[in-house]
Amino acid sequence: MTELAKLNFKTVDRNRTKDPALARRDKLVAGLREQKLVLVAQLKGEDHRVEKQRWMNNELGERVLVKTLRRVRPWFFEQDGGWYVQCRYGARILAVDGENNAVFVNSLEQVKTVLEVFEAAAQKGDLDEAISKAVQRPLKSKPAPANAAKKARETLRLASPPR
Repeated sequence: MTELAKLNFKTVDRNRTKDPALARRDKLVAGLREQKLVLVAQLKGEDHRVEKQRWMNNELGERVLVKTLRRVRPWFFEQDGGWYVQCRYGARILAVDGENNAVFVNSLEQVKTVLEVFEAAAQKGDLDEAISKAVQRPLKSKPAPANAAKKARETLRLASPPR
């Protein structure tokens, strides 16, 4: 115990919480920066790929860590004689202005400007409301016990022959 007596012990609760709005903002900004790289690759006529590590079984049945390439899907596409740019948070498309889900531009080169505007808006916090709406999932409503019992009685009443 003499060695432990030399140490300065304290009780502390580690603060691991980060503001959820800031975490969402950072995630969106990271996605927009990656989309800029996707755009550069698209202008060159290539696919943008990111290295990813996966655990796989080799020929001997051993689990080994393997580096693979994953294609990053663009948030922009060609349609109606121009390009549509969407801002996404994960798999969800954000309604940036509150009702529309895409920005139309005439050429692929203009997509970069839209991505930069999205990034600036995300860093300032202008897209926080759109992100929070996209993150909310609709609640699956379960019938209340009283309603379920009432429906069961009605079903039995309708199924039974009249007296």
